[in-house]
Amino acid sequence: MPAEGGKTDMERIGLFSEMGYITVGDKYVSQFNRPFNEPASKNKQMLPGGSKEMSNLQAGYFDPHFVRIFEGEGYVSLNQVRRQHMMEEAKKNLGKAFLPSNGDKKLCGLGSYYGTIGGPVPFFSVQSKPREKYEPPGKNLYTNPGKKGTGYGYANVTIGKQFSHSADFYDAAKLNFKKENEKHQRLLKGAPFKLNLYPRAYFDTNPYLFEKTLPPIKKAEKKDILASPFKPSSPGKKAGGMKAGTFEPYPSHSADPYVAKLTSRTSSKDVKIFHPPGGPKSRPIESIMTLNVKRSLNMKNYKTASLQSY
Repeated sequence: MPAEGGKTDMERIGLFSEMGYITVGDKYVSQFNRPFNEPASKNKQMLPGGSKEMSNLQAGYFDPHFVRIFEGEGYVSLNQVRRQHMMEEAKKNLGKAFLPSNGDKKLCGLGSYYGTIGGPVPFFSVQSKPREKYEPPGKNLYTNPGKKGTGYGYANVTIGKQFSHSADFYDAAKLNFKKENEKHQRLLKGAPFKLNLYPRAYFDTNPYLFEKTLPPIKKAEKKDILASPFKPSSPGKKAGGMKAGTFEPYPSHSADPYVAKLTSRTSSKDVKIFHPPGGPKSRPIESIMTLNVKRSLNMKNYKTASLQSY
């Protein structure tokens, strides 16, 4: 039953009307003593003759005796049928059969024109053509015989004239440099230019030069190394019921007397109970796996079905 001002159970499910009950008023039948297939034990039943197996006997066939296919038909010769078909096809010809004037001619060797349509071609004849009498040309010009030699180490072998010999001194580069240096020294006037100022490393003052005296070097202070490591006076305290491990002492207990709080009473006539608006109603839905099992397993294949387990 719904609470005061609530919804009924049918409104929560989302159905338009309450579903009817099928087995109302039926007697209880135990699953253990329930008989299986009661109509099979009453009245007469259909008794088939059993399955037949194929064999050489007539019992394996539906007909009582063997039925022949061409029983009672006359003998037909295939040659006779073929000749009749040729005679019917010959009646369709308009005239006599075409006969060529002569058979095909076969060649009697390579290069033979026997059997061709045009015959021999005179341009490809093997016979020699008539030619004029050969007159040898006149003699060529006579020149000096060719000079022997490869050209390397032999004089007067090339087409042009022989190059004249020019002497090449061994220290020609050194002598030329010496002459040029002497010519340069003669052109100089006086000694090299020198400043009369105090010699310095830089033309201007050195920006990095520090003329003041530096302070003495500070020595690094050596820290005293302790002989033994630091150990606390006592180990750390663990937190317990008495709060011994805290940095500050536990605060003192303050008595808090029990006082019942007064509730504000409001009249039920003025204030109404809040009911949220009705959302989308739901109803019991079967899972996808259950639907797949019902579709794949039915009354026809429940004996031979092989289901996969997930």
